[in-house]
Amino acid sequence: MMKQLKSLLIAALLFVGASQTVSAQAKVAHINVSELMTNMPEMKAANAQLEKLGKTYDTEYNTMVDEYRNKIKKYEAEATTVSDAVNDTRQTEVQDMRARIEQYQQTASKELQTKQEEIVKPILEKARLAIQKVAKAKGYQYVLDSSVGSGVLLADGPDLLADVKKELGF
Repeated sequence: MMKQLKSLLIAALLFVGASQTVSAQAKVAHINVSELMTNMPEMKAANAQLEKLGKTYDTEYNTMVDEYRNKIKKYEAEATTVSDAVNDTRQTEVQDMRARIEQYQQTASKELQTKQEEIVKPILEKARLAIQKVAKAKGYQYVLDSSVGSGVLLADGPDLLADVKKELGF
């Protein structure tokens, strides 16, 4: 009798422990943050702004390259009719132009990247806050990013994308 009571007590403890483990499991959902960001109206406007800025830099760069090429053609055509001193000066001028073009390209690339970070940061923060709000409202402790390359191998749980879009008003 005592042995049965002991077995019953152990079984009851195991049952209680198992039920607590089940109820203690974290609720997990996922969202494709890349897709969310791509569909946000603010992001579409930001991309248009960045594209416009990129075209401005490209136009200026192409103008500089055209001027450089024209100067090289002109100098090569006149090379036999001018003195060595003039040719040396022109060669130095062309090298300086090339260096300025390379410097412009690097500066433009850095400025474009800085502008992109500056524009995207508040949009990403808005998305993050909306994801947190929806997740808390639905009782999720964890939300995984299911974007390609994010490390999530299986996204079989609830997808919050539609709810977050609704929260953001689109």
